[in-house]
Amino acid sequence: MNSPKQILLSGALGIALLGCGSGSDGTTTAGGDGGGGGSSGTTSAGPSGSGGSTASAGTTGSSSGTTGSSSGTTGSSSGTTGSSSGTGTGGSGAGGAGTGGSGTGGETGSITCPSPALRAGDTNQTVMVGSQSRSYVLHVPAAYDGSKPVPLVVDFHPLGGSGPSERSGSPYPAQTDPEGVIMAFPSGQSGPSGGAWNVGPCCVADTDDVAFAKALVAQVQETACIDPKRIYAVGFSMGGGMSHYLACHAADVFAAVAPAAFDLLEENVGGCEPSRPISVFSFRGTSDPIVPYAGGYSSVVRGMPITFLGAKSTFEKWADINGCTGAPSAEDAQGCSIYSNCRDGVEVALCTKQGGGHEPGNATVGWPALKRHTMP
Repeated sequence: MNSPKQILLSGALGIALLGCGSGSDGTTTAGGDGGGGGSSGTTSAGPSGSGGSTASAGTTGSSSGTTGSSSGTTGSSSGTTGSSSGTGTGGSGAGGAGTGGSGTGGETGSITCPSPALRAGDTNQTVMVGSQSRSYVLHVPAAYDGSKPVPLVVDFHPLGGSGPSERSGSPYPAQTDPEGVIMAFPSGQSGPSGGAWNVGPCCVADTDDVAFAKALVAQVQETACIDPKRIYAVGFSMGGGMSHYLACHAADVFAAVAPAAFDLLEENVGGCEPSRPISVFSFRGTSDPIVPYAGGYSSVVRGMPITFLGAKSTFEKWADINGCTGAPSAEDAQGCSIYSNCRDGVEVALCTKQGGGHEPGNATVGWPALKRHTMP
């Protein structure tokens, strides 16, 4: 039997989550978990993805800056895209200076950039995953010219949201667009509480979202010049949960992840066995009413209860999974505490916003942290 505290939390969670998200009719609904407004003016390159708009109950409100947890260089890496072969050009970038370990540089390998280069703008795309047709918004910034490999960032929406709503509400394009980074905003299948991701015990059944993420990445690599060693996952709320899940189950594709407003789950944390150490940068608010900072039980999605591990326990668990040693750094000006002495040079960070609610992560911190790390 649930305790009165659990029932109260569940009721609050249900009100907050179920009253948000993007509607397929493009109407605006109030609530905290849906993210930003729906995307408009896209050019369809296949069946259109679900549209709609939502209003975010919280704003990032975080001050900008970089974690400055490591120093070194991060270079563009080598690999192949699809079945193409040939030579490509790239370069090495300087890593941010700070306390902690040192980064490693990469070397340009044989990557053939698809031709002609993609035009700037947003298009609705579809990809088959088994017998399911899945949709996503492909975002190509004006700075992308298709002449050299660039990173790919896959951004996952909250419970009740969609790819178009996440495209409008995400804080990441403002940071990645000037560097020509390609972004993709996938749409989850509809579950009991709307668009959602399958992270084991929740929040939509009978769908393989790890396979979807991998198929999306492979398809984008066929048309855009993507560096296979610089592919990243980010997400807000349930989308943050999907980012955690991909770190556990798709570390062979994603170089690093930055989840916001979600934790690892007690129900499936035992199955989190990444194929290699992977950097994880988590963003959490101490006053989050949807995913409590201390963790706990949630029955927001009917018939799919989950138990959040808590922000600090998730931080410690990722440190354990990645073989981190020693103590994490003290919180910096952005509230980030970092384990930098981990296997293979990865980092594990928890960036805490005191008084912060249920809101996206600070992309001005998240993007510089992500791009310090490439696949080995």
